[in-house]
Amino acid sequence: MRVGGFSLLELLIALIVMSVLSLIAYPGYVTYKVRVNRAATQAHLIELANRQQLYLLDARGYAGTLAELGAATIPPDVASYYFVNDPVVDNSAAPPTFIVSAVARVGTMQARDGDLSINSTGVRAGHW
Repeated sequence: MRVGGFSLLELLIALIVMSVLSLIAYPGYVTYKVRVNRAATQAHLIELANRQQLYLLDARGYAGTLAELGAATIPPDVASYYFVNDPVVDNSAAPPTFIVSAVARVGTMQARDGDLSINSTGVRAGHW
């Protein structure tokens, strides 16, 4: 008489198959998350650059802080992986210039992806 259930060998084979599948899937998942986090940060930097251009039209110079741009609150999906610095502004230049940048946080999955920045002429630096 045979009792229903799984043998130890069947359970070990199932465990090995699941381990192999997870070893294959996890790197792809991490790569996907890095791309999503980068895209969110890029969108935020482009928004800040657009706000700078609008600020220039009103004030005849660029804003020196994120608070002046009305963007002091960084979205959580960006703030978890990047430090978004206040813009580096040179209003004495002709024409005025700015650089907005996001520095990848050490110890996060974005650390190896690098920093991102965009300047007043639309030139992007980093992994765009």
